[in-house]
Amino acid sequence: MKFYVSAKEIKRVVAVTKSAAKTTAPADTIVGRRVSNRTVVALGIVLLLGFVRVAVLVLESSAACSTIDCVGSTFFGGGDANLKLREELIRALIEANDGNNANDGGTQSFNELVKVLASKQDLKAFAFKTKATLSEMEREVQSARKKESLNWHIASHGVPKGLHCLCLKLAEEYTVNAMARSRLPSPLHVSRLVDPTLHHIVLLTDNVLAASVVVTSTVENSANPGRLVFHVVTDKKTYTPMHTWFAINSINSAVIEVRGLHQYDWSKEVNDGVTEILETNDLIWKHYYNNYKKKELEHNEEDNRYVEALMPSSLSLLNQLRLYIPELFPDLNKVVLVDDDVVVQKDISFLWELDLNGKVSGSVFKSWCENSCCRGNKYVNLLNFSHPIISSNFDGEKCAWLFGVNIFDLEAWRRSDITETYHYWLKLNVKSGLTLWNPGVVAPSLIAFEGEVQPIDSLWLVNDLGYEYRSEEEISNSLERVEGAAVVHFNGPAKPWLEIGLPQVRTLWNRYVNFSHKFIRKCSIIE
Repeated sequence: MKFYVSAKEIKRVVAVTKSAAKTTAPADTIVGRRVSNRTVVALGIVLLLGFVRVAVLVLESSAACSTIDCVGSTFFGGGDANLKLREELIRALIEANDGNNANDGGTQSFNELVKVLASKQDLKAFAFKTKATLSEMEREVQSARKKESLNWHIASHGVPKGLHCLCLKLAEEYTVNAMARSRLPSPLHVSRLVDPTLHHIVLLTDNVLAASVVVTSTVENSANPGRLVFHVVTDKKTYTPMHTWFAINSINSAVIEVRGLHQYDWSKEVNDGVTEILETNDLIWKHYYNNYKKKELEHNEEDNRYVEALMPSSLSLLNQLRLYIPELFPDLNKVVLVDDDVVVQKDISFLWELDLNGKVSGSVFKSWCENSCCRGNKYVNLLNFSHPIISSNFDGEKCAWLFGVNIFDLEAWRRSDITETYHYWLKLNVKSGLTLWNPGVVAPSLIAFEGEVQPIDSLWLVNDLGYEYRSEEEISNSLERVEGAAVVHFNGPAKPWLEIGLPQVRTLWNRYVNFSHKFIRKCSIIE
């Protein structure tokens, strides 16, 4: 079952000048703007600072009095500062901070606050009313942040109507077009699927359009596309449209294989292992879902893990099959695994020539920031180092490597115990009450590949393009680096094929989409 989400109202708010709005934006695109959470927070801060500033001026300029009218007349009349008034104001503020006046709620707007304060005749009421108003604003901000987080979660994992339409059109084409049912690859190129001298790329995905972008961008920017062999693995429901797309849209030179999971002859060992992973992740999902319903969440890092745990990717079989790449391709010895949300902008043939020093994986570490590791990407950010099992086995300051584009030596993998280690820690986490790490597949993968990852140059890969930027300066700096990168990764909720995709970087993905294709036009997939 699929569900559809209209995320038209979940958009980034962009500030423009009046002149720019008149010349570049139609009227109907400006009317629908809404006030952001930052505006509400800023208003609260300004109100608080303004209150404190007025209080200081009153203290320094007024004579002793205990009412608002007295303070106002004395202040504007130029009286001297009085310690008695200072003490009275401080006492009122302390009582408001420590007290709990249930009968004095906050106001809904600044103008209403001004009217209410004008009617109050004592400083204590003034302080309590101001405190109540600021508290109410803070609650509204927290509520808005939670709603925003949930809306982004829903919008980022819904299936856009256009992509669903594309799959239906391709499935229909499969039944009426003999070319759509033709063998992939052609019998002439079947031998290249296991040729160890070629560059094999593995893509696990159920997104037809995203898969086409990965293949197209890689081929167009390859120095020798004739050496590329793509192994596209998808689930049973997506196999027909995926096969149809690459059958009717042939790629020159490169070889493409499309296989459904139902076409694999699983060994009992692999089948039991995959089943165990899915069952364990289902338990984890139910645990966080039940806690989520009971808990009144706030917008903070501690509670965001609940939303992360409910992501469909945590239950995706294709996502879990990363741990079984050697079994999926028993005849290959080296492959590059790519996610479906990447765009290749330059030749990446150098990856197959890297010396991994006997290790299983060659991966980028997020280490181009200050202090050698970017914020939020150390082991301490992903594992629970307050638990003795974690603190006694791992270094919290160690930098984590990234999924997205990874080169794997499958022969070295088969000699290791990576998959067994992954299963062991997954079970241990369940026994420990799911307290060893934050939800998701990253943390257990870090543990399973511990000591088996060779760092490779991080400058050729830019990631986090699916996260909202915080300032225009960050956008500018990132785009400059993005243009020079060999690969860009749209990890994060704002995928480029979604309405919430960030327009600043979506063009990098759109340039490899054939918007003139008849099915893309019929399904109203627009730039």
